Amino acid sequence: MNEPQRLDRREAIKWMLAATATVSLMNFRSFGAPAPAASGYGTDPDLLKDYKPGDLWPLTFTKAQHRAVAALCDVIIPADAKSPGASSLGVPDFIDEWISAPYPEQQTDREEILYGLAWLDRESGKRFGKVFADLNDGQKRSLCDDICYVPGAKRGFKTAARFFARFRNLTASGFYTTPQGWKDIQYLGNVALAKFKGPPPEVLKYLNLD
Repeated sequence: MNEPQRLDRREAIKWMLAATATVSLMNFRSFGAPAPAASGYGTDPDLLKDYKPGDLWPLTFTKAQHRAVAALCDVIIPADAKSPGASSLGVPDFIDEWISAPYPEQQTDREEILYGLAWLDRESGKRFGKVFADLNDGQKRSLCDDICYVPGAKRGFKTAARFFARFRNLTASGFYTTPQGWKDIQYLGNVALAKFKGPPPEVLKYLNLD
């Protein structure tokens, strides 16, 4: 009997998460330097304005945390023949913007993401004597394999696995809301047509509208 064909990690993530990548688009030009987390609410951003770094809220990641985020993003969505990796499309900056926003959901994510990044470096140090960003690809994957599925995570790894699940969702949300991500899943919306031809004749006939 032939073995069933398995989806690779990239395809599996695409199928599971691209359809639910509903995090609002942010202007990637608004990313700025690391700073303490914002407090309070204030007014919502004017989505028609081109904000400069620091105009919305201070960002969170330190330089070391940003490196770890970029490394983990590229484990989740690496570059391939069809598209670049997540880090090269600004996804780490997107995640930084997201967890720095002064709203309850984002602040909850901020606590979980910062915990997870610290855990990654501690666990990397125990296993390999290096921080996560300095591991080779095989070492990164072996560590992530232990936390990539919450129900299957070993005792003591459950909290880290929940971090990974949330981080994976944010990575996919950032990646698949870029033009390159749309192209990767062959999304054809938001493209102007030179001429609208209307529904195909067979559709009109099926609906008794021909």
